[in-house]
Amino acid sequence: MARKKKDEQQEESSKASEQNSQLPEQPVLNIGMVGHVDHGKTTLLERLSGKWTDTHSEELKRGITIRLGYADAVFRKCDKCKGAKAHTTKEICPVCNSKTTALRKVSFVDAPGHESLMATMLSGATIMDGALLLVAANEECPQPQTREHLMALQIVGVKNVIVVQNKIDLVSEEQAIKNYEQIKDFLKGSDYENLPIIPISAQHRVGLNFLIQSIEENIPTPVRDKNKDPIMLVARSFDINKPGITPDKLVGGVLGGSLKQGMLKAGDTIEIRPGRTVIEKNQQVWKPISAKVVSLNSGGSNLESVSPGGSIGVLTSLDPSVVKSDQLTGSIIGLPGKLPKVWNEFMLDVHLLQRVVGTKEGLNVEPVKMSEPLMLNVNSAATVGVVIELRKNKIKCKLKLPVCADPGSRVTISRRIGNRFRLIGYGEIVEK
Repeated sequence: MARKKKDEQQEESSKASEQNSQLPEQPVLNIGMVGHVDHGKTTLLERLSGKWTDTHSEELKRGITIRLGYADAVFRKCDKCKGAKAHTTKEICPVCNSKTTALRKVSFVDAPGHESLMATMLSGATIMDGALLLVAANEECPQPQTREHLMALQIVGVKNVIVVQNKIDLVSEEQAIKNYEQIKDFLKGSDYENLPIIPISAQHRVGLNFLIQSIEENIPTPVRDKNKDPIMLVARSFDINKPGITPDKLVGGVLGGSLKQGMLKAGDTIEIRPGRTVIEKNQQVWKPISAKVVSLNSGGSNLESVSPGGSIGVLTSLDPSVVKSDQLTGSIIGLPGKLPKVWNEFMLDVHLLQRVVGTKEGLNVEPVKMSEPLMLNVNSAATVGVVIELRKNKIKCKLKLPVCADPGSRVTISRRIGNRFRLIGYGEIVEK
């Protein structure tokens, strides 16, 4: 009997592995985790993926997300169970112990919720195909960054969003219903009025099957164009060499982010813009960087090529000192001579909001002023632009750090109010 049971378990394991092998190694889309600080984004991501994304020393010390975190998960379904209970991330169904069928592999992007890190969240939003907006049931809704993050998603064009009402274990049924009604009132009249709202307790793994079912139903895999020239948005850059490594074992710098179009292959020569700063004729100028793709990684696997989809890591031939500590975050990668223009200044066709987002006071947005410094986010880049020209519905900004972007690219605009930059609107880059 024992041998028979062991054989059955091995057969189940073999079939589960076969189901896994049917999925592509690379995740097919990026789903953002956004919301107010301490509403449970990182905990939920750990429950879905098995990975704790707060690994930076300061994140561990302060208990908040500071940099963008990444983790992958495989959504699965039990063929024997019905409804939401059929959805899981486990290879063996926790309800009936049957094997599960793999549906999709997805990448999650964990964005910081703290108000002082809004620029990081805005940069991350540009690589999201969909998002989970977390709202804590034990706090009044909306909190300042709940409102700010939802507006940011709308501005950058993330349409597929699910509201996750987390921490229901900390409140009574009456309080949970009251919070649910607050969420509905918050969304009323907006583009997101009819979003699904899924109550869960990430801490106790309650409701995760309903959430996975909702993701499968409401966040489809986008149609990608693999035939265009590759364009990759860099969201992280870092050195993976450990202290004390010998020179013969050194590897090049790593660039992490998302491929928006085209394909990248190991061995490709790539160009990185805006590049890095050098001094020429006593002036600081930016020069594109050329490098070779040494290897590609996605979904925890080394790949010969990657296509648009979930987050990827590109091991390059670059000196690690060039990429360490996110120095190339905000850059764009592509084939030499095929990348968008680098802007040191640009004209924006501006659309200001009626009220400042992210403050409890509900301040009106005042017109942009000459010489005003604004926080600008385009693609995965964040820079400060000083207003040097005002026209009707247009402003011209001189940039502290250049950005690489196509004309027509959408730029989020934040103004310094008190000691924080607050979202006040958006603009599109125009040639003149």
